[in-house]
Amino acid sequence: MSSEYSEDRLVQQTTANFFEQTLKWHSVYAYKKETFGTNGTLGRKDKREVVLTRYLRQALEKLNPGHPQQVYDDATLAFTTSNISDQLITINQKKYQLIREGILEKPYKNSEGETINPRLKVIDFQNPENNHFLVVRELSIKGSLYSKRPDIIGFVNGIPLLFIELKATHCNVRVAYEKNYTDYKDTIPEIFHHNAIVMLSNGIEGKVGSITSRYSHFQEWKRLKEEEKGKVDYQTMLIGMCRKDNFLDIIENFILFDDSSGKTIKILTRNHQFLGVNRAFTAVQQREVREGKLGVFWHTQGSGKSYSMAFLTRKAHRQLPGNFTFVIVTDRQELDNQIVKTFAGVGAIKETNTQAASGEKLAELLKDNHRYVFTLIHKFNKPGEIYSLRPDIIVISDEAHRTQYGKLAENMRFSLPNASFIGFTGTPLMESEEDQLTRRVFGGYVSTYDFQRAVEDGATVPLYYDNRGEELYYDDKGSQRQVAASEELNQRLATAIEQFDLDAEQEEAVYRRLGGEYLILTAEKRLDRIAQDLVAHYTQRWQTGKAMLVCLDKITAVRMYGLIDKYWKQAIQA
Repeated sequence: MSSEYSEDRLVQQTTANFFEQTLKWHSVYAYKKETFGTNGTLGRKDKREVVLTRYLRQALEKLNPGHPQQVYDDATLAFTTSNISDQLITINQKKYQLIREGILEKPYKNSEGETINPRLKVIDFQNPENNHFLVVRELSIKGSLYSKRPDIIGFVNGIPLLFIELKATHCNVRVAYEKNYTDYKDTIPEIFHHNAIVMLSNGIEGKVGSITSRYSHFQEWKRLKEEEKGKVDYQTMLIGMCRKDNFLDIIENFILFDDSSGKTIKILTRNHQFLGVNRAFTAVQQREVREGKLGVFWHTQGSGKSYSMAFLTRKAHRQLPGNFTFVIVTDRQELDNQIVKTFAGVGAIKETNTQAASGEKLAELLKDNHRYVFTLIHKFNKPGEIYSLRPDIIVISDEAHRTQYGKLAENMRFSLPNASFIGFTGTPLMESEEDQLTRRVFGGYVSTYDFQRAVEDGATVPLYYDNRGEELYYDDKGSQRQVAASEELNQRLATAIEQFDLDAEQEEAVYRRLGGEYLILTAEKRLDRIAQDLVAHYTQRWQTGKAMLVCLDKITAVRMYGLIDKYWKQAIQA
């Protein structure tokens, strides 16, 4: 036996011990020790079985008492068989539906002649200790052509939900993905039919993903609490994800299947989403105490806010009593369409026509009992009209810092006087008047995930500042000298204002509009030169990443768009 293989075994043994001693899962070492049959080690008939039907059957009878034996037999068969012509992701999605929603069996009549429509749950999500948790080391599995022995498989009630591939401590975690995990998906795909979580580790570092994740999309799990600094640590990942209550919470509420791109991908929560959404969920539970101010959910751009919204709303619909309506409010049509597409793609929207096309349509939707309503803030255009008095309406304001003030927002709050409000944003709240208003409207932060953490976690790409642009000069009687301050310009502005009979408010408005070199900064010649420089720069560097151009105001942004578009088209034709 090689030393490398011995070290692999050491990591494997240490992991199994941690599950058994700290996480309180049962643990079995199967290689060359497993016996088969009903009374065997795991109750398997042979190596082809990937679901431990002995534990599954026990759970079906325990969690769903009182049915005829045939109902349990049929449910077990339905849960363990698959259409071999289906793709792995299709099978996995169907099995996940059964895991989350239960197995719907054929109706039958009981002894009193009543028709029973049984739906048998396979996991008790609300009471973790009411389930059987088991990790098995080196379980031999025979596929159609090959036999393999994955390092660790985690079972809940006999269902293989967790796959862990381990390497020696000196190996890169990527080796576990490329050398072993991808091979298992090809040779023994059956072990992934019911899989929820894939973990890869060398005993020091750990990464986690779903069965559709490319290696670049496998994530680290660094924190047990949001306020922690976080560290790359395999043990942190095991505690954070495999503690029994967390594990079942992830299985039940933090997995999505998204086909909005035309290809189904399985979405597994990231660390920051799990922590942040659960904090927001607590705020929803406390909405009366919070007087409808559920807080600001600040997660930086690129951190998956749309998925976080879906996780939150689905968990609330599933776990909280009542018929919640979530009103998703944005301020741009393309953003509204994107969120609707995401919610439809993950199967959250079961209805049609819940996207408000007009103010009248919005009023109509809010008077009905829909699970979701999607709208632009501009559709709240009926001042003084109450749409609903329901207290179980939750308004999610996306990019909240842009939409929480003004007449339309006043209309929204008047029309939904008993609703609760939570703001989602990728922009941090500063000390400006508008940001203070955001806090007053929504409350303080309910969850934060800033840009620096997102870069450190690999959730978003780094942002680089390129110090380019036009230097400012002041032309005084034909000679040019650089102006370091605005004193002289401000003096000339004040002299010019004195020539007009302006009241205090008008004077302030002029200073606000023309002060601080605004006219110089937005001069047509200057913007034109910046646009030419930007196009010349990025037509040579377009492969290095994305770029962001920040302008003084919306008017300048529109002007810059036109200039850049003009020179970009010229560059393409050149």
